[in-house]
Amino acid sequence: MKEAYNVFYFISRVGHPFIRPFLELLYGSSNENYVLFKYMSLVLCIKLGGDMKTTLLIMAAGIGSRFGIGIKQLEPVDDANHIIMDYSIHDAIEAGFNHVVFIIRKDIEKEFKEVIGDRIASICASHGVTVDYAFQDINDIPGALPEGRTKPWGTGQAVLAAKNVIDTPFVVINADDYYGKEGFKAVHEYLVNGGESCMAGFVLKNTLSDNGGVTRGICKMDDQNNLTEVVETKNIVKTAAGAEADGVSVDVNSLVSMNMWGLTPEFLDVLEEGFKEFFEKEVPGNPQKAEYLIPIFIGELLEQGKMSVKVLKTNDTWYGMTYHEDVAAVKDSFKKMLADGVYKADLFSDL
Repeated sequence: MKEAYNVFYFISRVGHPFIRPFLELLYGSSNENYVLFKYMSLVLCIKLGGDMKTTLLIMAAGIGSRFGIGIKQLEPVDDANHIIMDYSIHDAIEAGFNHVVFIIRKDIEKEFKEVIGDRIASICASHGVTVDYAFQDINDIPGALPEGRTKPWGTGQAVLAAKNVIDTPFVVINADDYYGKEGFKAVHEYLVNGGESCMAGFVLKNTLSDNGGVTRGICKMDDQNNLTEVVETKNIVKTAAGAEADGVSVDVNSLVSMNMWGLTPEFLDVLEEGFKEFFEKEVPGNPQKAEYLIPIFIGELLEQGKMSVKVLKTNDTWYGMTYHEDVAAVKDSFKKMLADGVYKADLFSDL
């Protein structure tokens, strides 16, 4: 331990002369050990080539309890039978994320590992990426389960299920949505450079379906691109002029939230306290259907001035299988990306 300390101390004296004064400004030059400790963490990444640990958190608990035809999360999107989740994991690893956590239900653990998990774990291991599981349980609540309740508690509870396996900054995504490379890179860069909370903002026109209306959270921001409000807008459909919702024109260049959030472990403590409050205030009035949802909770924190979220614009097209008819279009899109060289047929071979 002493030898390691001496190495770090030496580096702190001879390397990166700009970092130490900056940390002294932040923490005070009198606190020598604390400044040195903070500095050593930065030097490990910069000087010794280490990668900061960051986590990809995949919400997959909604996958059906029986695997087979019709489960949209498992629909192959290319000739090699990759599913959308494969592409998300590829893009996250490429961006620098080095820890994957699957949030699933305990009752599908065996099938999940057989169909997806073991294969992904093997791929991840070959690229120095660790894999963990977290289990969303309808009974894992700060109170008694309402009689007759079968509906899951929502994305807020799903993320909380991973609290004990996450101690790094993380990005959270849906298992069955394609986000593109740009969003992962932007979120990762923001988190490893000290950012606390961010969101990938997708251009509305890049998220619409040709097969019907969709609900989107349209973002409002200040002049620093900090999120001020997410306005849930239902039944947005494509039109010749762009898009509309229930006859009202909608700006297709608006940024929308597709539930791709960059967060830190500290947020999980806030989320946990919020779940207790939700259970006390919301559940009694709607015990069968009340849901604890990440975007709604973050919206409340924004309104109360308790949180700041940076919106990071991504120009990539988001793909999801909202309608059965979307499947063919999504497959065509992946076929084009493969033909254009965005991805290799042997998906993970370029990492």
